[in-house]
Amino acid sequence: MMRVAAVPVPHDALLARYDAQAGHFTDAFRADVTRSVDLSAFVEAFYTTPLFRMERAVLRIGGYRSTDADAANLSIGSGSAFAVWTVEDRTATELLLTDATGATRSWFQVETKGQGTHLWFGSAVIAQDGRIPTLAKGLMPVHTLYSRLLLAAAVRRLGRNGL
Repeated sequence: MMRVAAVPVPHDALLARYDAQAGHFTDAFRADVTRSVDLSAFVEAFYTTPLFRMERAVLRIGGYRSTDADAANLSIGSGSAFAVWTVEDRTATELLLTDATGATRSWFQVETKGQGTHLWFGSAVIAQDGRIPTLAKGLMPVHTLYSRLLLAAAVRRLGRNGL
């Protein structure tokens, strides 16, 4: 069984710019796979899992349409937007997205370790007036579970499809 671990945000990660000292909330989760996975394969797998497709359906109701082709374009860097998110920053191994309101961030990172890869997924909730909104605080347990499930689903998809 694959393990998704809650881990600290790496100090040199793109997500680290949203640290707790400024009042922001960040989290990070990591899963390890035993083969090489690049950032584009990870991002595409993540956004095309059956679990995330359900989120995309909800977002579509709000007017934020997206397709698997949009996910593929985002993953390879030929697209700068996907559903409700736009690219804030990107490197060869990391992708940082911001939502349309600027209230949250989503972060992906791949790190090669020997024959395997660490796959990282994390989020930030941006402080408003130095505080995390009460609703966001209340939803943190659901967010944490959902983040773990999304990362696990992406790893399964990578294994099945060889992306």
